[in-house]
Amino acid sequence: MKKKTVFAIVILTSIILTFGISKIYKQNSDIIHNTEDYNHQKDFNLHFRSYTLVKPDSVCFASECAPIYAEDIWERYDKEIHKNVYWQSNTMFYFKRANKYFPIIEPILLKNNIPNDFKYLAVIESGLENVVSPSGAAGFWQFMKGTAKDYKLEVNSEVDERYNLEKSTQAACEYLNKAYDKFGNWTMAAASYNVGMYGLDDKTTEQMTNNYYNLYLNDETSRYIFRILAVKEIFENKKKYGFHIREKDLYKPIQMKKVELKQSNVNLSELSNSLGINYKILKQLNPWLRSQTLINKNQKKYIINIPFSTNDINIFNNY
Repeated sequence: MKKKTVFAIVILTSIILTFGISKIYKQNSDIIHNTEDYNHQKDFNLHFRSYTLVKPDSVCFASECAPIYAEDIWERYDKEIHKNVYWQSNTMFYFKRANKYFPIIEPILLKNNIPNDFKYLAVIESGLENVVSPSGAAGFWQFMKGTAKDYKLEVNSEVDERYNLEKSTQAACEYLNKAYDKFGNWTMAAASYNVGMYGLDDKTTEQMTNNYYNLYLNDETSRYIFRILAVKEIFENKKKYGFHIREKDLYKPIQMKKVELKQSNVNLSELSNSLGINYKILKQLNPWLRSQTLINKNQKKYIINIPFSTNDINIFNNY
């Protein structure tokens, strides 16, 4: 056999072997890759679960039950309960903050004959934080400036009582009692908190019904009661919806004592030092004090909160 022929056979054999080995390697790599994908999908299927929630027999607000037997009512409630259950981080902080602030809110509701369920209205309004909405509503109860003044809350550059939890809760109670007198039921009173009494009254006149569940409303007000119902259901059945919270994980109420303040031209840093606390503590316990100073030229009497004891002060301070 000629040398050229032998050389050609050797080259061809090398090419075939190289191609074959490459193909086998690629096939093995594909098998490995597919096995990783398979195991990953298997693990995902094993550990990740999202379940639709079981329809409850009834859902009620202030002893007034929603007609969830009606398909459209059920769908609106179903949407809100799923959103709050599966937005776990957000809902978890509702529980944590509620332990700290419900003890302040609940006695004021009781004193004003407002059903206890209205504490959940504050939850959906603000998440129990002193937030400000894009429209300018502020505080736990989300009062607009004009409405706040209508209910005798002081709002200016130095003092904004929308951030005073006790006073704003009292103002909310006065609004809700007035709304109940107007509409005759608590569900409509709660809905009016979102859209306003006059706005809701216009809808009842136009549509000839005083039943919230029969009204055609804007999207926000249409969702409003169902958001309250959903939060109430989860609060009252935490473990049913997968929330396991230890007592030590909840934010603790601060034991406070009241101090009267009616001086003029008060520097709040100097005031806090004279009270044995720092400026940070004064502002955290009295967020309605909006400036570094309190001019108070008319010497109006204010009540400020300070920690009850040294142990309560230590909660705020780092050592």
